[in-house]
Amino acid sequence: MTPVLTNQRPVVATLAELNERLAAIDEAEDERFVHGSLTSIGHNFAVEREHLLPLPADAYDTGLDLCPTVHRNGRITVRQSYYSVPARFIGQRVRVSLRANEVVVFDGARQVARHPRLTRRYDYHDILDHYLEVLLVKPGAFAGAAALAAARAEGSFTAAHEAFWAAARQAHGEREGTRALIEVLLLHRQLPAAAVIAGVEAVLRAKAASFELVAIEARKALEEGIGAHEAADHVDGEAATGDGAMPPAGAQDKDEAVPGPPRARVISLLARLPADARPVPSIAKYDRLLKRRPTTEGTA
Repeated sequence: MTPVLTNQRPVVATLAELNERLAAIDEAEDERFVHGSLTSIGHNFAVEREHLLPLPADAYDTGLDLCPTVHRNGRITVRQSYYSVPARFIGQRVRVSLRANEVVVFDGARQVARHPRLTRRYDYHDILDHYLEVLLVKPGAFAGAAALAAARAEGSFTAAHEAFWAAARQAHGEREGTRALIEVLLLHRQLPAAAVIAGVEAVLRAKAASFELVAIEARKALEEGIGAHEAADHVDGEAATGDGAMPPAGAQDKDEAVPGPPRARVISLLARLPADARPVPSIAKYDRLLKRRPTTEGTA
């Protein structure tokens, strides 16, 4: 359906939905003909674009800088809305760039969190990864955590995570099973989401519920190429979100096969070192220390 321009204020749930609606209106405008013109607006702009100057190489930050303090619940307050940050910053001041569509949190020059900007007062947006260290110590609070509900709604906490959690609780009990799941979630900081999900599914097929096995299978999956396109996001130990959060579900190809039996591979360090052209040192001089030498009082 072609969007129609009206004077009514659009009613949307998020800024992302508003941007999608505006983009659809812009696309429809490209096909419109101004009265008296033989060419469309989109065609005219394509001709005009050739005469415009190129965009600057460096992006200009249009955000508003703020310095809120992280509350005890691991959130900051920005324009009467609440956003989570990693729990290690509780009690500290962080730098926030408040932008039109998002809120970006920095520790110095390093990005530690990124959220879509909220439009309603007293609303909040939590990222599950920000609370994992706290929940690892208090696993009983995991099931009722607001961040878990948000991760489920956004799809980053997938059916594979749910199945592993159920299997781990059945095998190890409520507390230790939940801790095993949190360890798997922490693994997302080191490996791409597709590789971790493949590792979880392989362990579930083996009727096991061990975090160590998930880590092994996830690394094997990465070697097989699953999630290789996401590996660049983990070079600095952070996810694409910039704070180590779990990437959205569905990044992996569901048709890719799960890696088979492990193939042993030995890497020789000597083979990687350059050849040493120096002569082998001689120890002939030390042989004289082992010879018996006569003295005035007899034989030493």
